[in-house]
Amino acid sequence: MPDRSAPSAPSALSFDVDAVVLDIEGTTSATGFVVNVLYPYSRARFAELLTERAGEPAVARAIAQVRELTGEPDADAATVEKALNAWLDEDRKATPLKTLQGVIWSEGFARGDLVSHFYDDVVPELRAWHAAGVLLYVYSSGSVAAQRAWFTNSPAGDLTSLVSGLYDTENAGPKRDPASYRRIAEATGVEPSRLLFLSDRPGELDAAVGAGWHAVGIRRPGEPYYEQGVGDHAQAGTFDEITVSTSRSPS
Repeated sequence: MPDRSAPSAPSALSFDVDAVVLDIEGTTSATGFVVNVLYPYSRARFAELLTERAGEPAVARAIAQVRELTGEPDADAATVEKALNAWLDEDRKATPLKTLQGVIWSEGFARGDLVSHFYDDVVPELRAWHAAGVLLYVYSSGSVAAQRAWFTNSPAGDLTSLVSGLYDTENAGPKRDPASYRRIAEATGVEPSRLLFLSDRPGELDAAVGAGWHAVGIRRPGEPYYEQGVGDHAQAGTFDEITVSTSRSPS
């Protein structure tokens, strides 16, 4: 009998869409890199950021958000740092955590301390889809600043020219809420039925489909959601199993 847990055959994954929206962690890139490299890098730098740069607008806004989420309006830097580290341990997608990580990671990439990770099958397909006229967007729980640094500092060089827009939980909303995907569709000007979302997380795929999008679950061995699967969604093990083209007229 066929193995129904295996990714769908490539012939079943062909889409005529105007845009592809990409998750990063577990989809374009290894979760292990984020958890084992980026998380410790930010954890080691939270204290300095909170004590020495609290007056910077992005940092001040994030600190205020931490205080609101924890219900501690007078929390000092040490208390805020404790909350951030607890959320990091839980892998909680809290917006102020992602904002402060984005500040730290962006500077780490700029200094050359960090270089991002992409699975080998990803960049060639992104280039091919882009060359075919398909628009590419990113929607990640990581902040827009972190996303921009990630695509700027890849092992394959600066990939930002491939991407038409970046979305996170601050400018779009929670990733398991269909309303977030409707906001992205409205912001991009692309009809929901002409959008394809790629993610490893079934709740996110459900939300995208709930907003009228197409969706494919990416299942890579070793990733946290591999064994869970992607529910009833189409699935692929690599990007080169997905054929994407567009019939839209060039703008």
